[in-house]
Amino acid sequence: MLRITRLSVLPALLVLGACATYPPSGPSALVLPGTGRSFDQFRADDMQCRQYASVQAGGQEQAATDSTVRSAALGTAIGAVAGAAMGGRDGAGAGAGMGLIAGTLAGSGAGNTSAYEMQRRYDIGYQQCMYAKGHRIPVSGRFAAPTYESQPASAVPPPPPPGSPPPPPPR
Repeated sequence: MLRITRLSVLPALLVLGACATYPPSGPSALVLPGTGRSFDQFRADDMQCRQYASVQAGGQEQAATDSTVRSAALGTAIGAVAGAAMGGRDGAGAGAGMGLIAGTLAGSGAGNTSAYEMQRRYDIGYQQCMYAKGHRIPVSGRFAAPTYESQPASAVPPPPPPGSPPPPPPR
């Protein structure tokens, strides 16, 4: 009986751990002070834009937590019904435990997706605000390889002449 009590604590810990979804503590995107802006102005704008971004991303943390809890509860109920159908009264408890674990894992995956989306929305709002206040947003320095379709006709080299190539020059 003591072993069953110890094992019943594990699913409860999984549920509580999966419910921990926190709003972003700050931007994960780099923003640089704008040209001619002081660092003090940058810091003041940063604080205002963090508040703006927080509003833009708001409401998502509750959705992430709700998703985890709903999945865990639904998994428990389905597991209990399936366990009872297969193994009688003893199977219901085992099925409920397995359903709780499976539901919690599925719910935590949904919660992680919600947290990622919340951070993405926060970063977009933060960058929009900082850019609107005159600060710089660094972008990748990579350029795409030029294609012949994007170049004017005069820049495209002509095709080689037909026939075999000329012989190499004498030595």
